[in-house]
Amino acid sequence: MIATATAVGDHLREWRQRRRLSQMDLALDAEISTRHLSFLETGRAQPSRDMVLRLAEHLEIPLRERNTILVAAGFAPVFPQRSLDDPALAAARKAVDIILAGHEPHPALVVDRGWNLVSANRMIPALLADVAPELLAPPMNVLRLTLHPKGLAPRVANLHEWRAHLLERLRREVELTADQRLSDLLVELKAYPIPGGQPSRRAGDEYGGVAIPFRLQTQAGMLSFFSTTTVFGTPVDVTLSELTLETFFPADPTTAETLRAIAASLAG
Repeated sequence: MIATATAVGDHLREWRQRRRLSQMDLALDAEISTRHLSFLETGRAQPSRDMVLRLAEHLEIPLRERNTILVAAGFAPVFPQRSLDDPALAAARKAVDIILAGHEPHPALVVDRGWNLVSANRMIPALLADVAPELLAPPMNVLRLTLHPKGLAPRVANLHEWRAHLLERLRREVELTADQRLSDLLVELKAYPIPGGQPSRRAGDEYGGVAIPFRLQTQAGMLSFFSTTTVFGTPVDVTLSELTLETFFPADPTTAETLRAIAASLAG
């Protein structure tokens, strides 16, 4: 972990303002005096390690950035960052593999905080025909792959609404994490042209208005999915805290039948 030149007080003030909290709000939540918090933010007092962790918890600061603030305060990082192949994460890796394999014949994948593909089940490659090879090269960014004109975008039947959904989700993640890489990715994705100039419409209304489907034209026909997102509960490792499992379910009987046929062909 490389410490930044930013003082610990500046970090705390920036995150408090990012969360739109007043000093009084945060002080009440953390059960400290407003005066003490003010002294911490201005550098007139130095926080203990426990105080840094307490404030970071109440500010919902991501683990990676909590380590940065600890280093700025003169303490060693608390949260390890291991490779998913590290023996210490073997149980977590096994859980990921079980979920991916068990979700077949439906597609499922795992991404890191930057939306780079970490792992996927066998159904994902079957849906990526006609995607430009450079978009499949590692590290494969799932958002770029989905919205790029040479990626899946030309085959996404409801691109306007799916694009809006993904961009809004990414915008929220930028706000939550303050990650400059995600901010740069958001700017890049917004600049992509929309193939065919699709008109905007709410295809979600076709499913009772309860969710926006992902509708993809494939060689096997039109497939329609609902998606769910899963994260690890109470992680204390940076890698685990930044993993997200994206699982897709058929939104109609035709999609379910087609997925079973694709899975059977892969098994054969």
